[in-house]
Amino acid sequence: MKYLKQTVLAALLLPLVACGGNQKPQIEAEQTTGTTESNTNQVIETIMTRRSIRQYKPQAVNRDTMQIILNCGINAPNGQNKQSWAIRVVDNPDFINGITEVYKKANPNATKDPNFKNMFRNAPTVVFIAHDTAYDLSQIDCGLLGENMILSAWSMGIGSCCLGGPTRFMTNTPEAADYLKRLDIPEGYELLYCIAFGYPDETPAAKPRDEQKIKFIE
Repeated sequence: MKYLKQTVLAALLLPLVACGGNQKPQIEAEQTTGTTESNTNQVIETIMTRRSIRQYKPQAVNRDTMQIILNCGINAPNGQNKQSWAIRVVDNPDFINGITEVYKKANPNATKDPNFKNMFRNAPTVVFIAHDTAYDLSQIDCGLLGENMILSAWSMGIGSCCLGGPTRFMTNTPEAADYLKRLDIPEGYELLYCIAFGYPDETPAAKPRDEQKIKFIE
């Protein structure tokens, strides 16, 4: 019975260890051993290998895995711990296909692409993020939230892509109002962007980054 209790406790603590748990022992170990080089640092490797994915396999990300990704998201730094975001997860094909039909009527050229399946880069899972309009820094908080989700997803083999067009369409198109309403965004919040999630069906190469934009000020 004692062993069973220990096993259950360990299982309950796992998400906390993965996202937002106490990492002090690991940090101390790295300081002692000096293993902070990029080729041995898992966080740096995840950041440097991440790519925006625009082609996905059809199967949705299972909800247990998505919950880990979401927990990582809400453990992002945010101003005064206001947590000035509202998050809605959609993996229902009826919703995704339904709003896509509205989109196709307004944008018939989209269907000319033979690979087009839905307006979210064909992703089977979409996370919608709204921000608190009463807090002037809420958009920064929502950006940090999204980056945490994107990186944690990539570390588990799940691709993603930040999308602004679909949310702009949903907020500005009267025919999409029913789908926007279904997201149940709280009063005082505004849909900001969404993130497509799914298993990658492509391996895009890295795009160059301009290091000249970085400058140390003496």
